[in-house]
Amino acid sequence: MLNDDPRQLSLTADHDPPMVVALMPSTPQHRAVAAGVAVVMLAVSALVLPFVNRPFGRIDSFLPVVQTVMSAADLITATLLFAQYSVQPHSALLAVAGGYIFAGSFAFLQTLSFPGSYAPNGLIGDVYNTPAWFFVLWYTTFPLSILAYALMKDRGKTSRVSTTASIAITLTCVFGTIALLSLLAINETKHLPQFFTTGLMLQTPLSNQFNIGLSLLGCLVLLVLFVRRRTVLDLWLMVTVFAALPNFLVAIYAGSARFSVGWYTARGFALIASCLLLAVLVTEMTVLYSRLASALVMQRRERANRIFSIDAATAAIAHEIRSPLGAITLNADTAQKQLDAQPPKLDELRAILKDIEGASLRVNETITSVRALFKDAAHQPAMTSIEDVARQVLRLLQHELQFNEVLVATEFRAEATFVHADPGQLQQVILNLLKNAIEAMASTPPSSRRLNIETWIDQNSFVLLSIRDTGAGVLPQEQTHIFEPFYTTKPAGMGLGLAISCTIIEKYRGRLFLSKTGPQGSTFVISLPR
Repeated sequence: MLNDDPRQLSLTADHDPPMVVALMPSTPQHRAVAAGVAVVMLAVSALVLPFVNRPFGRIDSFLPVVQTVMSAADLITATLLFAQYSVQPHSALLAVAGGYIFAGSFAFLQTLSFPGSYAPNGLIGDVYNTPAWFFVLWYTTFPLSILAYALMKDRGKTSRVSTTASIAITLTCVFGTIALLSLLAINETKHLPQFFTTGLMLQTPLSNQFNIGLSLLGCLVLLVLFVRRRTVLDLWLMVTVFAALPNFLVAIYAGSARFSVGWYTARGFALIASCLLLAVLVTEMTVLYSRLASALVMQRRERANRIFSIDAATAAIAHEIRSPLGAITLNADTAQKQLDAQPPKLDELRAILKDIEGASLRVNETITSVRALFKDAAHQPAMTSIEDVARQVLRLLQHELQFNEVLVATEFRAEATFVHADPGQLQQVILNLLKNAIEAMASTPPSSRRLNIETWIDQNSFVLLSIRDTGAGVLPQEQTHIFEPFYTTKPAGMGLGLAISCTIIEKYRGRLFLSKTGPQGSTFVISLPR
């Protein structure tokens, strides 16, 4: 987001290359919505707290319906995360996707084992402790996977193997672990610690100890995510983990009585937790798709118009120039023959040279008139606020800034920054400088990418706009040439951006110059009369 204060805020943006929505920096809007969801859950918890232990009536269809939906939502979320990983391989995404597979699988297995869901005594395991163990496995593997993500997300982003192989290895490890743990929970329950007494379905002290342990684990994951938060995924994983805590807190406060008000409420929160990230991913991907579709349509239209205009212009110019150039060629050939004649016909040579001179003048007039035509069409100076133009350019580059993880700070200190210039041309100059700054910071670590934009008025009543980056700087041997036409330091550059920008600013009696450069970055300054 953009800010006129010296404070620095993370930018959110899309970019032309493919992006991972889950790794986009979170915006104030995201944070506000997430905080609202957390506040609503807290309010509901406060309202339900006095009644958590009150029986609500046994609804056998409630658990299979709710947890089947949860399982489906978790597995779809994992699929979307794997798809995001295939676009931008970031190893931490595999941990989150694996965590959602754990959650969806153990939630469904608990439904199969829960008494009254699909059979009076469940379809698998014993009626007493198998459902409890699936619950423990569910809420142990998921937070541990999120914890692994939180610890991995700021490390290396790529893997040595292909994305397909990485996903296959992750799926194999996750489903292998699920199979092994499920066999223990189903067939070896008698050898595992007991959460409920056989026959009476009374909670053992161990059950409350596990609830306390799972609560502490959830709080630990929340703390690590909060300390290392940066992206949309970090934010909503925090809300997801927070939504799971009522399951344990209700059990600690009022026991694990099934079909009580607290039991139903905790399951409702678990359903919300399963659907949160899925809803966010689908929403953000839909918004991104619509933006990319609109940008693609505009790009195609602009390209078609540009090709048509260039074709028409070059055809007209070629028609106007070809005739005098043909006359010059013919006259030159005739003059050569006259010189070879004995004696040379000087009178005819003089006439031929006159024709060549006239033809060359016609070519020059054609070029001058075409240049004047385009110059007049583009040059429409007006009273323009350089700060407003800078804000507009930042909005245009918002997606690119986010994709490159650039932190922007603006400090507009001038009260009136109006200059007499064409706003479109001024926009192109600032856009070129900002793009150069982003490219200059490509080799800088993301945490150190800073872009500072400032305005002020000097003692000569000139409005100055400075753009400072934290890139590698301009080499000493390049500093005297960077404003020259066709001089570039980019492998695919044409070397015209800064030269054209400099010409535009000078046309309005201003100056574009490199104020400072070094290993810590470069500062370019636009100076225009107020």
